[in-house]
Amino acid sequence: MAQWDYDVIIIGGGPAGLTAGLYAGRARLKAVLLEKLIHGGQMMTTDFVENYPGFPEGISGAELSDRMRQQAERFGLEIRTAEVRELQPGDGFHTVKLEEGELKAGAVIIATGASYKRLGVPGEDKFTGRGVSFCATCDGALYRDQEIAMVGGGDSALSETIFLTRFAKKIHLIHRRDEFRGAKYLQEKVLNMDKVQVHWDTVVQEFQGDEQGLNGLKLKNVKSGETSFLPVEGAFVAIGITPNTEWLKDLLPLDEWGFIFTDPEMATKIPGIFAAGDVRAKNLWQIATAVGDGAVAANAAEHFLQQVKQG
Repeated sequence: MAQWDYDVIIIGGGPAGLTAGLYAGRARLKAVLLEKLIHGGQMMTTDFVENYPGFPEGISGAELSDRMRQQAERFGLEIRTAEVRELQPGDGFHTVKLEEGELKAGAVIIATGASYKRLGVPGEDKFTGRGVSFCATCDGALYRDQEIAMVGGGDSALSETIFLTRFAKKIHLIHRRDEFRGAKYLQEKVLNMDKVQVHWDTVVQEFQGDEQGLNGLKLKNVKSGETSFLPVEGAFVAIGITPNTEWLKDLLPLDEWGFIFTDPEMATKIPGIFAAGDVRAKNLWQIATAVGDGAVAANAAEHFLQQVKQG
């Protein structure tokens, strides 16, 4: 049997990684989770989670992250703070290169997630989780009967605007061009909604607020140069997400946006390397789907290791 440091190395500490660690621990696999920042991933930036099963009153992203961590550790998962530099496939084991040293494992689960694209304007970081959000399905219900803004003009922005009309009193849709980029049927639906006011040729220059949170946006019309202040109680940014796969270089097949292709068992083209959660090419990026991916990936890794050991 090949000699390695761990049966499974999990790269990434979001819901997919933590769930994979929980299932690996229950399978009595020697597993370690490597996270370069703090456990929880995007959950940690979500002020309140209302759509995760089992919490009818909702739960803060930070508390849900901590509960997942505690549960995984109870089943023996080791969690280490470390940044992975490179993944080198091998014959019989795979090598994960860190800033300092390297680790070998029979199986690797990539769960590095994705990052929401940001506008990069003043106040965006300050008010994230305090009025600025990147996920309408996560936070939309928090703004029931309130006036909010949506920034973007593609399919995601239009779809999320339609979703937000279930809750918000009024939605200001801010788009930097004079026409949308999204699907025509979405455009038609949005433009016929009484609750939606479109601000064409407009960009956000600053998110403004106080200690209580966001209270408005500083806008600029890119054609006239005119600036204005838009009072809103919440703002959503939907200009796309970027998978955290740049460190993989050309190791695995990726789709046109950089997400990892897998089969239904979360397996990549390299035996023993799996991917789970928001880093994977799929149609819905949510905590619930990430958890499902993590469970499947750990189960598949367990079966793969059994075959290797019997091999």
